[in-house]
Amino acid sequence: MTFTFVSNYINHHQIPLSNALYRELGDGYTFIQTMPMEKERVDMGWGVDVNELPYVRCLYESEDECRRIIAESDVVWFGWSEREDLADFRLSSGKPTFRVSERLYREGQWKMISPRGLRAKYKEHIQYRKQNVCMLCAGAYTASDFHLIGAYPNKLFKWGYFTPLRTYGDEQFCNMKPNDGVLHIVWAGRFIPLKHPEYVVRVAKALRDAGHKFYVHMLGDGELEPAIRKEVEEAGLTEYFKFYGYTVPEQVRDVMEKCHIHLFTSNYLEGWGAVVNEGMNSGCVEVVNAQVGAAPYLIQHGVNGLVYPDDRYEKMEALVLDLFRNWDERKQMGRAAYETIRDTWNADNAAKNLLRFVRGLVDGQIIPAETGPLSVAPVISPRRMYRAMTESRL
Repeated sequence: MTFTFVSNYINHHQIPLSNALYRELGDGYTFIQTMPMEKERVDMGWGVDVNELPYVRCLYESEDECRRIIAESDVVWFGWSEREDLADFRLSSGKPTFRVSERLYREGQWKMISPRGLRAKYKEHIQYRKQNVCMLCAGAYTASDFHLIGAYPNKLFKWGYFTPLRTYGDEQFCNMKPNDGVLHIVWAGRFIPLKHPEYVVRVAKALRDAGHKFYVHMLGDGELEPAIRKEVEEAGLTEYFKFYGYTVPEQVRDVMEKCHIHLFTSNYLEGWGAVVNEGMNSGCVEVVNAQVGAAPYLIQHGVNGLVYPDDRYEKMEALVLDLFRNWDERKQMGRAAYETIRDTWNADNAAKNLLRFVRGLVDGQIIPAETGPLSVAPVISPRRMYRAMTESRL
């Protein structure tokens, strides 16, 4: 079997899956990078030496060869390439094809009424609704958006990002977090408005005022970092905080392994949120805004993490305070979170499900996975998602 993934560039979010596919398919797997990575991304630590990855081909260096690979592959998967012409000639062939997308209408589904936007969506998606093409939904709100415009009927499936997997023995897992009565909280991301780093300062004030023992690790940099540092100082919270600045992904994971709780406070503009995968893999109890794309797929509320609705700080604070008050009863969610990533939402399992699905697709069959990657993506409107999560209807 030959399987080709076309995307703008390969990065640390895609390498674990690509490595898993290459282990299974060898030279039958190709990743076509359509553009060099932007300097901003390279400066953030996303840069990859493509010459070290045997399956990568660069469109801008050998376009004729890459077009031939796309035309001849048994299955092609299109991500964010900014080269819709490559998808057009493949999709018009009728050969098995995947597309992957985060949600279309992050700022609200009312935007679908735009005639100009609908024309673009028709060209990219709707006109192929009866073709042999399936949509991999990189976020739980994607299916609702595509369903709204009538694209990919009965061909919407769960997908996401798959970060490097770390596994632990039972003794190692039990001993890797401090057990001195101080609960460590981690927040990791860019200090920008959509990620709400100010929520961490507010919840720290509430924890201090309630007399709880805690320590906060904030990893990342960005435009709001100086203001957040100042807020911490002015609130008299300096002794409770450590700021790391820009931190490479491996070090983020090292810090997470020592923390008990991971706060992910991004709003509805966060398409997926791969740091949720990392926190769960590290055995943290997750407290996440339900509007984040990854949350409904990865988290079972009250089982392997906690979600709060509609970017509402007060609800998030209440969950954190409850965690502290009832830690002995709640801490098992960290173990369940780890097991979710170890057993289901990881690159090896995603690759296995994808290849099984692909083989069926080549034979003219669509056979979803029962759970996890490549299972059917439920169509749930954004305004009903939190209720669906808390009622365990996902």
